[in-house]
Amino acid sequence: MMAPEAPPPRVRDPYRFWRAALLGYAGIFFLFLYLPLIVIVVLSFNDSDATGFPMRGLTLKWYTRVLTTPDMLAAFANSASVGAVAAILSTGLALLLGLGFRHELRGKSAVLNLIIMPILLPGIVGGIVLLVFFGYLGLRSELWTTVLVAHVNYVLPFAFLTLYPRLHRFDRSLEEAAMDLGARPWAIFRHIVWPLVRPGVIATAMFAFTLSFDEFIRTVFVTGYERTIPVLFWLLIVDEIAPHLPAMAVVIILVSTAVSLAAFLIGRRADRSA
Repeated sequence: MMAPEAPPPRVRDPYRFWRAALLGYAGIFFLFLYLPLIVIVVLSFNDSDATGFPMRGLTLKWYTRVLTTPDMLAAFANSASVGAVAAILSTGLALLLGLGFRHELRGKSAVLNLIIMPILLPGIVGGIVLLVFFGYLGLRSELWTTVLVAHVNYVLPFAFLTLYPRLHRFDRSLEEAAMDLGARPWAIFRHIVWPLVRPGVIATAMFAFTLSFDEFIRTVFVTGYERTIPVLFWLLIVDEIAPHLPAMAVVIILVSTAVSLAAFLIGRRADRSA
């Protein structure tokens, strides 16, 4: 009678420790990233006049206050309107710059450095520079002058860097074939270039809107009496820790997240089409 065969030796995974360490690091990373958001969401339902724990019950009255208070609605309308106009202007300028950068131009690298300069400057430095600049021009701090210019100045580099690669992704032989057939430049852009880049332009505009909607540092230096949502939020924190601030923060996060997600889906669809 033959003896039963011994089971094969168990091979120890040499990367077991590193996998566990990587999993732990990822858990800690996501904990620090999303735990504050979870706390803010929980506190937004706290039925207490003091912002913080312990919870006194659940209520929706703070959301009702945020969505019905005239100052809140006015600030939201200001942020939405300035964000929409800044997004349109920035995306339009980025589109023109991207089309121009498809050709060899003198001083192209210098112009590119000027475009991305606002990204490299710290926000507080950019705000002070804009404040001094508007002061020399004698411009009064208002929503549709200084604030709008500050937002376009901040959003334009991001819109350009987002849209520029899309303009160089499609086949230029389509344009050359249209030129050979006698098509005018405007007709080429309207019937060939624009249909190809339109989804990317829409996604870029929505991304630019979220940047403008959430912009605070430069805005606080050049704003006047008309407040945007981030500036009003900061003023409420400075004056007092109002109990409806968590609900206000959740509303801002939801708006920014929804627009950003829509822009991501549209941009992804554009990439698949390309």
